[in-house]
Amino acid sequence: MKKSLLTISFALACLSGAANVSANEEVFTWTCSESKQFKTAGTTEKVRLTWESKTYDLDRQTSLPGSLRYKNTNSGFDLVVLGNKAMLFNIKVGTRLADFCQTAEMKAGKLPHLFAGAEPFVQN
Repeated sequence: MKKSLLTISFALACLSGAANVSANEEVFTWTCSESKQFKTAGTTEKVRLTWESKTYDLDRQTSLPGSLRYKNTNSGFDLVVLGNKAMLFNIKVGTRLADFCQTAEMKAGKLPHLFAGAEPFVQN
């Protein structure tokens, strides 16, 4: 009994620690044309995308100068970020899911947060 209580306590402590890490991660909301919306969090190298209540991890890919590109080949999600907008595609089915997406900062004329610390004008 003591061993199972210790195991449960340890599992809860681990889950609590993981929740704190996620809670500290800044989340950015992107509003798009046609009233579509998605959220991102993470780093310049790995982005966590939330689309229609589901979350996907996207890895940074080599992209054209002046842009950033993130993909998840399993889901087909492909996020392309330019200086003034982003576009979300599903490359598995060949559709554009969202177009002309911007964060509040971008609407105010700032570069996308993903460009912070990145060199978007140089290929990886």
